[in-house]
Amino acid sequence: MSKGEETRRQIVATALTRAGEIGLEGVTLGSLADELELSKSGLFAHFRSKEALQLAVIDEAEQRFVDQVIREALRAPRGEPRVVALFEHWLRWFRLGDHPRGCIFLSLSAEYDDRPGPVHDAVVSSQKRWLEWIRGAAERAVETGHFRPDLDPAQFAFEFTAIGMSLQFQSKLVQDPQAERRAREAFGGLLDRSRISH
Repeated sequence: MSKGEETRRQIVATALTRAGEIGLEGVTLGSLADELELSKSGLFAHFRSKEALQLAVIDEAEQRFVDQVIREALRAPRGEPRVVALFEHWLRWFRLGDHPRGCIFLSLSAEYDDRPGPVHDAVVSSQKRWLEWIRGAAERAVETGHFRPDLDPAQFAFEFTAIGMSLQFQSKLVQDPQAERRAREAFGGLLDRSRISH
């Protein structure tokens, strides 16, 4: 990796950390230049605009999410085990990620839900891909006979992500110490409703 590439990666990684603390809009080229001891012109050479940096941050966050959640979950067998693995690794992402406010994507979703533009569109695209991963895992669980044949995979994905959104709200804003237990209980109920009854 060249020195320029290494500097660029360092800028993006630092911006991602700061976005988890103060929101992506709060991250400025000037503050990053000061923190990384770079000249503003030097930083500007890597990112011609704040928007370009924001898009790079979202891309980096998604790559980390794919590595830490999706690829890890793919180690589990198809069907319900993989659905459970997606949920468990998502919870781990909440607890151990670089983001003091929880899941960076849920924070970005709240931050950009009513801000049109390329950054909004990038957040939307990333979340649609996540929903598609969950929906696809639920479909495979139907195909393997773990989930009932009449299950609506899109509804399953909706409820799956709703549990995560509630966990973010309860654990980060309300600071309920029982938030993760309640999220697990809600997910267990979702699995119970989705399984083939015997």
